Amino acid sequence: MNTKYFFPSRISSLAKLNRLLMSEEYKGSKFFILVDENTYTHCLPTFISRVSALEQAEFFEVPVGEEAKSLEVAAQLWGALLDSGADRKSVILNLGGGCISDIGGFVAAGFKRGIRYINIPTSLIGMVDAAIGGKTAVNLEKAKNQVGFFHQPEAVCIYPEFLDSLPDAEWKSGYFEMEKTMLLTDADLFNDFVHQSTASMVYDPLKLCEHIRHCVDFKRSVVAADPYETSIRKILNLGHTFGHAIESFAMQKHIPCSHGAAVGFGLACELYLSVKKLGLSEKIYNDSLSFKRYHSEFPQLSLRDTESILAFMRQDKKNRDGLILCVLLQDIGVPMIDVALDDNEIRDALLKNSKF
Repeated sequence: MNTKYFFPSRISSLAKLNRLLMSEEYKGSKFFILVDENTYTHCLPTFISRVSALEQAEFFEVPVGEEAKSLEVAAQLWGALLDSGADRKSVILNLGGGCISDIGGFVAAGFKRGIRYINIPTSLIGMVDAAIGGKTAVNLEKAKNQVGFFHQPEAVCIYPEFLDSLPDAEWKSGYFEMEKTMLLTDADLFNDFVHQSTASMVYDPLKLCEHIRHCVDFKRSVVAADPYETSIRKILNLGHTFGHAIESFAMQKHIPCSHGAAVGFGLACELYLSVKKLGLSEKIYNDSLSFKRYHSEFPQLSLRDTESILAFMRQDKKNRDGLILCVLLQDIGVPMIDVALDDNEIRDALLKNSKF
């Protein structure tokens, strides 16, 4: 299935989405909008007022953040869909950040063996990463994304005005996913990106839209080449083997840690090992360090902490034959997939990069 992408131009991206939902393809469909408390307050009124096709839509509200990504919440949503008379022509519209697109896509994939869904990301991380590619998942026993489906969205609608209400931590989350993409693609873009202040990057509308579009186009091309992550799509996990384990550790310990902070830490660890194992330039590693943007969110790790994080890394879906496999970087634009790491290398990277 070819996902449609709507970007702002002379015509609003929400107007383009409305045109799609009014088309013959969606005639007779029931629409269900998935929100959390934040998007219910800050985004839903604008969304409904700009997309007239949704005047009769029902909406479901789920908890904010990772609490939404559970089998219990999924079961509640499946029950609500049944009670509301949803059928195989029904459509779920996920209005929110990465957690909303994850749980909404997961519910759509499982309901009646798969119904259509559309992502309307309202966070920067959603626009540049989470809403794209059809990977849907929930957490299991506080381990990240352990149960999920590949189920592509019908459409992704990028409406940058939704970013206006984002708190600082959410801007940072998106920043690290954008940095990951620049490292995977283009040295000039990477240098342009990391040498700006966060404020100038975020609040310059033209620069922001340029970076969002680059990230979306890159991920679209990778997903089109490898929709089920058997080969090249694995490069998108740069920063995430460490990052997901750190995020799971933080959830277990009730330590405040955004997804972006975890990915930023993971990028630092994986680039550090890229220098050690693949000869990546130390300048790239040093240029990429942005600890000041999440220093307040995560404590310095102890040796005991590294053992807990190692345990989570051993559960990573990408592992094979008992080996912890990772994406490392030989140079900007030259990623290496399935690089095996031993426990001491992982401990070294965690301890080295948790010192501020």
